[in-house]
Amino acid sequence: MSKTTKNILLAIQHVFAMFGATVLVPLLTGLSTSVALFTAGVGTLIFHLVTNRKVPVFLGSSFAFIPVILAVSPMGDNGKPLDPSRLPYALGGIVIAGVMYLLLSLIVTIFGVEKVKSFFPPVVTGPMIMVIGLVLSPTAVDMAQNNWAVALIVLAVVIAVSIFAKGFFKLVPILIGIGVGYLISMVFDITGLSGANPLIFNAHSQEIMAQSKWFGLPQFMFPKFSWEAIALIAPVALVTFMEHIGDITTNGAVVKKDFLTDPGLNRTLLGDGLATVFAGMLGGPANTTYSENTGVLAVTKVYDPKILELAAVFAIAMSLFGKLGGALQTIPTPVMGGVSLILFGMIASIGMRTISEANLDFTCSRNLIIVSLILVMGLSGVILPIGNLKLAGISLAALVGVVLNKLLPENI
Repeated sequence: MSKTTKNILLAIQHVFAMFGATVLVPLLTGLSTSVALFTAGVGTLIFHLVTNRKVPVFLGSSFAFIPVILAVSPMGDNGKPLDPSRLPYALGGIVIAGVMYLLLSLIVTIFGVEKVKSFFPPVVTGPMIMVIGLVLSPTAVDMAQNNWAVALIVLAVVIAVSIFAKGFFKLVPILIGIGVGYLISMVFDITGLSGANPLIFNAHSQEIMAQSKWFGLPQFMFPKFSWEAIALIAPVALVTFMEHIGDITTNGAVVKKDFLTDPGLNRTLLGDGLATVFAGMLGGPANTTYSENTGVLAVTKVYDPKILELAAVFAIAMSLFGKLGGALQTIPTPVMGGVSLILFGMIASIGMRTISEANLDFTCSRNLIIVSLILVMGLSGVILPIGNLKLAGISLAALVGVVLNKLLPENI
């Protein structure tokens, strides 16, 4: 098998990993799924260009912005915006959120990456990474419980291929797992395909495919600006700033490189910010680095950024060739649930590895307190409201960890 073919198949794995979440955000907020795929693909390429093609990440739609987008442009019971004229103002807020990322990048440049890194030693980053994986895990369970039999078969296939396969097959366990799961689902008519004749789509799949164009540019929407929408949406960037640090730290832990230093947190923030500004200018949701694709890196141990860039090109192609995106939407939820069980679990395990490799002394009360409170605050579902902002999950866990690490004496 040629290197080009291998790279294509590896990139397709990353496309499968990001697709569900990337299109779910526009479906929930009334934005265009095609535009979301287009801006995610171009945004990923922008990020890689800004970071000197050193960081193997994929940028997809950010879930953190869903509540504030809906606050500006509520959805009706029919799954469409109550007032479509409000959506451009939500996009304006997204653009300014991206600008805030650019300002944060400038602040990091002025004060230095080392100063920022001092707030995130292993006693903070280890449990933060664990929180990222464990917070995502209920999503995997929700998807899997639609049909546990299919999900567990997919999980078993991914594990078996990862451990026992040889050569190239060992690099594509997720792709193989999804393929096996899809075939099984066809037999039991879970995908929406006819079990009697797998080549004939039933009504649900026909509807998905009928609504997908063969070829054409996405229908772009351009932003409008109002102080009201900006005040609601832009401050979310302060929350996702913490998530960004957690995601980049996780990615570096998987690859065993310090991306906060090289290419630097200022560059990763700049790339994320420019990608979000670009998305908002064309009608897409805010972008963020995807833990799903970091999970793929952990499983395959192939860290070449060029693979993620190729996946970005595929995302752009799917936005132009609607039938490709439509076909991916027929993949049954439990199949993706089975894959996600191991992807999100891998992320949590990377957090444990970070703690282990740092040789943290847990007879030290300080370390116990910091780790325990990060885990509790990150996983308990507690929400800390600060004005229009709500800190929860990884954002709240990061804030608690950073504050405790600076406040608690070293030798306790």
